[in-house]
Amino acid sequence: MVKQAKALLQQGKLAESKCAVERLLAEEPDDVEGLYLLAVCQRYQKAFSGAVATLQRLLSLNPDYASAYQEMGHLNRLSGALNEAVDCYRRAVSLNPALVASWKELARLHRVQGDIQLAEQAQAQENHFANMPPSLRAVTSLIHEGDLYRAEQLCREFLQKNRHHLEAMRLLAQIAVKLEVLDDAEFLLESCTELDPRFQQARYDYVDVLHRRQKFEKALEQARLLRDSNRENPAFETAYARENLAVGNFETALASYEALIAKTPNNPYTFMVRGHALKTVGRQEEAIESYRRAVAFKPDLGDAFWSLANLKTYRFSDAEIAHMLDYVSRPATPVNEQYHLCFALGKAYEDRQQFDEAFNYYYRGNRLKQSELRYSADRSEAECKLQMELCNSDLFEKHRGAGCSSSAPIFVVGLPRSGSTLLEQILASHQQVDGTMELPNILALAHRLGGRRRVNEAGRYPAVLHELSPEQLTQFGEEYLRDTEIYREGAPFFTDKMPNNFRHIGLIQLMFPNARIIDARRHPMACCFSGFKQLFAEGQAFTYGLEEIGRYYRDYVALMDHWDSVLPGKILCMQYEEVVNDFEYQVRRLLDFCELPFDDACLNFYRTNRSVRTASSEQVRQPLYHSGLGQWRNFEPHLQPLKAALGEEILTRYPLTIDG
Repeated sequence: MVKQAKALLQQGKLAESKCAVERLLAEEPDDVEGLYLLAVCQRYQKAFSGAVATLQRLLSLNPDYASAYQEMGHLNRLSGALNEAVDCYRRAVSLNPALVASWKELARLHRVQGDIQLAEQAQAQENHFANMPPSLRAVTSLIHEGDLYRAEQLCREFLQKNRHHLEAMRLLAQIAVKLEVLDDAEFLLESCTELDPRFQQARYDYVDVLHRRQKFEKALEQARLLRDSNRENPAFETAYARENLAVGNFETALASYEALIAKTPNNPYTFMVRGHALKTVGRQEEAIESYRRAVAFKPDLGDAFWSLANLKTYRFSDAEIAHMLDYVSRPATPVNEQYHLCFALGKAYEDRQQFDEAFNYYYRGNRLKQSELRYSADRSEAECKLQMELCNSDLFEKHRGAGCSSSAPIFVVGLPRSGSTLLEQILASHQQVDGTMELPNILALAHRLGGRRRVNEAGRYPAVLHELSPEQLTQFGEEYLRDTEIYREGAPFFTDKMPNNFRHIGLIQLMFPNARIIDARRHPMACCFSGFKQLFAEGQAFTYGLEEIGRYYRDYVALMDHWDSVLPGKILCMQYEEVVNDFEYQVRRLLDFCELPFDDACLNFYRTNRSVRTASSEQVRQPLYHSGLGQWRNFEPHLQPLKAALGEEILTRYPLTIDG
């Protein structure tokens, strides 16, 4: 019936099309495609309020339906709300850049508003997609709709007939990125830039893939070429700034942001990323000012409000809270901005000890964020059980003596918000240890070993660990040391504090039998609720539901118990509450395990001057405090689903009195 309604609409038979759609929706009221067509019909009939209501219902069912934002843009434009129209069109093309009509309207509206540079960029995108072969436009749409299997099939079919078609190669690289097959993506994009050095979009994507693969020096080199090819393009300057940040050239990066602000002084996103850079280097007051200026130019920029909240030490004014409440309730506010505002409001009310109101916004923000994700607690549990089944004593006995002999890496694992950043900061304060960041190298290797597969299809990892040769394990270790060298400054040891590496301790042991592994453990209620109220930049999909995070914590404990049984004495468990309550003893215990001499600087970790990129960046620049240990108790009336998910065994194992 949808096809029939579409055909009638294309033939100009508006009334017949609307009747067909209404018959469909009478039988299937949640059919998003039917709702979209109904909104289009309503717009043509000038029933604008009805069209808005229809689109709001559609977006409540599918917040990422790009064409709905395009249609909302049309409605705002017709009603004279040009700024809101621009925001909707931008949201539409961010979800599906193949929407030519949105680019066309963005080009026109930016000219009307006098922003010629943005108008020209939008016009270039319109021309690009309008001139693209229809099959590749379809590939682009499929990619952004998440149908990667069909997108890859269609793209490969096109390339069989059009060998070395650069845009098709670039799209295939995009698909590879989505599938996390980054080595394929890197090869395709490198080939594109070699075949046509002027293909700027391919080089831009190439920079991103190199960044994802932690090849920051090479990414910076490519970003410099990109920037030099067109110094007027703000996206290229932004990429150059990001890669300078990645290699630690903070002043160069900040200079780029200042140059961008001079050229496009009204761009809120430049102020926001500049704020992130200032926060990373500890210039908090300047970061706050930068975030505030971002909001001044885009009042519904929830990400900027959350960035302020995520400083952990910032307190919102009455006026700021009223502003957030206004925009979070507006139907036109995009879903991603809504959940950023919700998390910020949760933090604002928590700081004011209005805990019921705070929980309501944390809960609402989590529900909105969860709607974007495809996380499966059952799949995560099955993966942990597979590790326990296959990474057994026989595996480690079989590979005894293999792997890289280096003892330089110190892996800090656990769950987010468990105190891992604190432990890393303590270690990084030692003169013999370089602090790095949450390095993705182990996760990337595990993914690579799993092989290419469809969604929900089982991979070869971790079974493949039984098949690896001693030479391969040594090679993996040496590659890891080489690829992470850029983060180090020559100390004998360095940290890798990617929390999720706890799932891959078997792989780490095979690669580095002499590495130290620290398990950052925190009381389950405190750890889980702290994760629940944190909006992460990426990953950590398990945190956006009380039941999901409770189950994940339970799986984590079970897997860590397994590692302790098959690798006795290899892992040091550091309980956060014990670190806070008996700090010096626990620091000495940590250093002894790492075979490091005592260093007073570790007790004064908050004085260590280094960039910190996690949510705890401002907290580890202060001395330890006890007040945060039992904060979860303020929300205890709402946390029964979490307790049920954790189960009696976990809660009994970690008595509730431990938080002092």
